[in-house]
Amino acid sequence: MKEYTGDKIRNVAIVGHGGAGTTSVTEALLYRSGAISRMCKVEDGATTTDYEPEEIKRKVSVNATLAPVEWRDTKINFIDTPGFADFVAEVKGAFRAVDSALIVVCATSGVQVGTEQCWKLAEEANLPRIIFVNKMDRENADFDGILDNLRGKFGKCVLPLQLPLGTAENFEGLIDLYKMKAYRANGNDSDEIDIPEEYLEAAQEAREKMVEAAVEADDDCMMRYLEGEEISDEEIMKCLIKGIRQATIFPMICGSAYKDIGLGRCMNAIVDFTYPAILNDFIVMDKETGEEEVRDANAPMSALVFKTTSDPFVGRLSFFRVFSGSIKSDSVVYNSRREEEERIGNIFTMRGKAQIPMKEVVAGDIGVVAKLQYTSTGDTLCDKNAAHVEFPPIAFPLPMYTRAIYAKKKGDEDKIMSALNRLMDEDPTIIVTKNPVTKESLISGMGDQHIEIIMERMQRKFGVEADLRAPIIEYRETIRGRAEVEGKHKKQSGGHGQYGHVKITMEPLPPGGGFEFVDKIFGGAVPRQYIPAVEKGMRESMEKGILAGYPVVDMRITLIDGSYHTVDSSEMAFKTASNIAFKKAMEMSKPVLLEPIYNLEVTCADSMMGDVIGDLNSKRGRILGMQSVEEGMSVVTAQVPYAEISEYAVDLRAITQGLGTFEMKFDHYEDVPAKMAEKIIADRKEA
Repeated sequence: MKEYTGDKIRNVAIVGHGGAGTTSVTEALLYRSGAISRMCKVEDGATTTDYEPEEIKRKVSVNATLAPVEWRDTKINFIDTPGFADFVAEVKGAFRAVDSALIVVCATSGVQVGTEQCWKLAEEANLPRIIFVNKMDRENADFDGILDNLRGKFGKCVLPLQLPLGTAENFEGLIDLYKMKAYRANGNDSDEIDIPEEYLEAAQEAREKMVEAAVEADDDCMMRYLEGEEISDEEIMKCLIKGIRQATIFPMICGSAYKDIGLGRCMNAIVDFTYPAILNDFIVMDKETGEEEVRDANAPMSALVFKTTSDPFVGRLSFFRVFSGSIKSDSVVYNSRREEEERIGNIFTMRGKAQIPMKEVVAGDIGVVAKLQYTSTGDTLCDKNAAHVEFPPIAFPLPMYTRAIYAKKKGDEDKIMSALNRLMDEDPTIIVTKNPVTKESLISGMGDQHIEIIMERMQRKFGVEADLRAPIIEYRETIRGRAEVEGKHKKQSGGHGQYGHVKITMEPLPPGGGFEFVDKIFGGAVPRQYIPAVEKGMRESMEKGILAGYPVVDMRITLIDGSYHTVDSSEMAFKTASNIAFKKAMEMSKPVLLEPIYNLEVTCADSMMGDVIGDLNSKRGRILGMQSVEEGMSVVTAQVPYAEISEYAVDLRAITQGLGTFEMKFDHYEDVPAKMAEKIIADRKEA
């Protein structure tokens, strides 16, 4: 691959709903551009961008994969992204490296959940979007129906620049509304023909609408057009470019990845309409002042690491986009977030898993470097003389699904944690924690499929296996009544005996009150040196309650009396007496089981609110409120027992078809209903 300057580079993320054909379109674009000599199908498991074993097995994209091509003396860095919600972090990272998005829509299914999600993310990133309607050769393909569908979802700014020539099995080419010519597919090329008579009226009508929409992007052209003046083709093209780059026009083109129709024109549209990589200004944060600064490609060197992968053989690979300056092989850069220098070895780009060497990555281009010591996803690489700048962090979503992880082989625990730490470098949406109460290691991710793939990857890359289980729920025990008891420990076994005797009152504290120990001993009934042992005995007893062995909370214990033996009393004897008194008192103080209650915020479409609220009610949830956050979207706030929502990521996806998101946070503990408490206690005793 030859070297290109920034004005000859385009960076494009290929996005869409899982199954719309993003990987097939990427493969067809690679083939059409000559980057690969053979076009493979996803079903064969041999496409360029789905090369990981997990992707081949499931026949879905899991990673954002770089795939550069050369077209019309321009380098286009395509990034093929996953279409399923579990892997949205890959899309988020890719969107920070590109200047536009190619949104792939299926000609039979139209706008789906993943389409809407990608559109929303592209809108947040303010990216120009080109819509490619794929699978026009399929039975029931309906271009006009898809156009209505797109406009219904995304507005009137969706603008066809092409019409299909034939549909379903008769799909054979395209009608270009700008040139008003038809192009019939002919092997790897196409023949230019006049628009057939049966399509002419529809094409003329569509062209008029295209011109009307285009001139709206330029006030001068708009005024002249309204006054009846003829607008030249060159001016129409300038208006289209302006509207597309400002994301006020979203051009719609069509084709078939399988039949290799429309792919060359798709790349033409990318070259003609999207931003050259160096035209975009970018924002960095000044670390010293905390203020934002707008820069262009002529500023000192700065690059953002948008993706990291780890490989047991090659090591860590860092994918970076250079925004200004350039990075050369065998040079030194500065990581401003870690405040460390990094030595750059060989730099290259990647097409799928194949490495293509590069001498230099210029402003606007994307490169890869191996074995950076300190750098991870989201870090800024810059010139040490301008080390105070940092790119805003990539806003990855919070993980929503948690499982407990257990080693299959005893002794593999350390290996598992080491492997997971390496995988966390690769995927910022994985969080691994240790629960200090249940002693479980917990792994959190975006969904069940995400966690499954992490487990497979861990086994493949690092040779360790683990089981996943539902996390142990952190129940608690407390009391609702008051009791006064005594505990006596007396043992004689020859020589020194053991003697400890305490009298206590036990009473409840308000929720969150914790534990209070009150010493009300007068006259030395229990000597001062044994009082700490009594308190320690109570605290140890609270670690395992009498109902199901869960920690006990929210109580006050008052030591009111006791007795001792001058020879046989000891700290251990008083601790044992305290244990006896604690158990007696708790049995008499109306013990109850408590469960964790979480605050849940669910964001979903207004049309799905009823289903979400109904589901939360069935999960013993209390609805606290509903609020509109943007057009068509609302937030439901509720308090729900954790026992009911440990699988909520899976449940919500089913209810909202993948469009709903949620955040949850522990709030407080509440009594478990009596019947449920009986079952939990019975299960715990059996276990």
